[in-house]
Amino acid sequence: MAVTTGSRVVETTRVLGPGQTPTVLDDTVNTPVLSGRTPAWWWAGFSISALLLGLYLLSVVHLITSGVGIFGNNQPVAWAMPIINFVWWIGIGHAGTLISAALLIFRQPWRTSINRFAEAMTIFAVVCAGLYPILHLGRPWVFYWLMPYPNTFGMFPQFRSPLTWDVFAITAYATVSVVFWYIGLIPDLATLRDSAKSRFQKLLYGSLALGWNGSARAWTRYMRAYLLLAALSFPLVLSVHSTIAMDFAVSQLPGWNNTIMPPYFVAGAVFAGFAMVLILAIPLRRAFHLRNVITVRHLDNAAKLLLGTGLIVVYGYGIEIFMAWYSGVEFEVYMAYNRVLGADHWWAFWLLILCNFVAIQPLWFRSVRQNPLALFVISVFVSIGMWLERFVIVVVSLTKDFLPSAWFNYTPTFWDWALYAGSFGLFGTLFFLFLRLLPAVATTEMKELAHHDAHHGSDYYERIRREYYGEEAEA
Repeated sequence: MAVTTGSRVVETTRVLGPGQTPTVLDDTVNTPVLSGRTPAWWWAGFSISALLLGLYLLSVVHLITSGVGIFGNNQPVAWAMPIINFVWWIGIGHAGTLISAALLIFRQPWRTSINRFAEAMTIFAVVCAGLYPILHLGRPWVFYWLMPYPNTFGMFPQFRSPLTWDVFAITAYATVSVVFWYIGLIPDLATLRDSAKSRFQKLLYGSLALGWNGSARAWTRYMRAYLLLAALSFPLVLSVHSTIAMDFAVSQLPGWNNTIMPPYFVAGAVFAGFAMVLILAIPLRRAFHLRNVITVRHLDNAAKLLLGTGLIVVYGYGIEIFMAWYSGVEFEVYMAYNRVLGADHWWAFWLLILCNFVAIQPLWFRSVRQNPLALFVISVFVSIGMWLERFVIVVVSLTKDFLPSAWFNYTPTFWDWALYAGSFGLFGTLFFLFLRLLPAVATTEMKELAHHDAHHGSDYYERIRREYYGEEAEA
């Protein structure tokens, strides 16, 4: 299909594949949830995740009984793997909110196929991220001392501490994300309630649907609440990771005290988040036979955003080196030299350049952006590169700061890696349970798209979007 804007022809791709009706969508998305049969691939994935979750629990028990000495943290590298993994996981959690909130506000119809599992990814990633600062405390059982609660010890939080900032940022982000995700689920939960065969399913989905009856009043209140939460969630994408970036930026350490940190971290978070969305979407598309729901257009658009945010991140790398040189501060200059050509960790910097810059260059070509296997491989490279970026920021900056007499190298221990690998088990276990118990796609919104495709043509929402933003368009 082609849409003409003035003398320019813009090729567009369908949001829904051919033959998608409400009945077909129910059979594709809801029937696997309600059926008593669980596919073999789900058991395989869940079993691997459960094993890794067991490793995670073992690591946590060993940490609590033995103390943080099981980590490789030392002086001066007091922040190490726990903080690296915390920033990495919280970054992954940003794409779900961006897809759901920002694309809803900007009226992008292609969000509807991927927003549900992206929102779930956000919540589970925030769970994995939020546990790391607690486990890094040394005495995790008193984590509640960080909260502003009335107490006789007079231990009201120190608001100049970045740790307190993280508590408020993560709590606010997790709360709004869960509410936003659950509000969007309510119509689909009602559909499951009405279609369920067993009494247990009727009770489960009926209680979760909160008495949804599909009336005009219910839909009006639903859309009002949904848009309000979207408007509230969108700024959180910017504020939460900016707060995480300020953990570093307020310090005096070379390589950390840069004003570029907040926007640089936000771009990196969206970059890593969209990579994880593609890592999840491509296998789901195959396993659930969703090729007509998660179409080539979704892959193409996500790949474009991956390329755009990746170039912003690489620009940030260049600006960091330029600012170190332009400042004329010998500590900053040496920091940049040590990251790029240092004897100990030069490999990490060049490997992240390979993963975050070189690996995404094929995305300039449409044939690559629409190739699921190529996108999956590139997304895996990006996820590795973004973890290496946090390693360079945290570890390489700390190993060599102001005084050569304080320099010391860092080596992760087995338990550092075990806790990190186990966090994938926590994420995977939650995600596989979500896939089994709830619809992975927002079927109610997809049915609306199918209705308008049938009655107004497949470019209906494209024309609505253009009219909304004052763009002239004619089919």
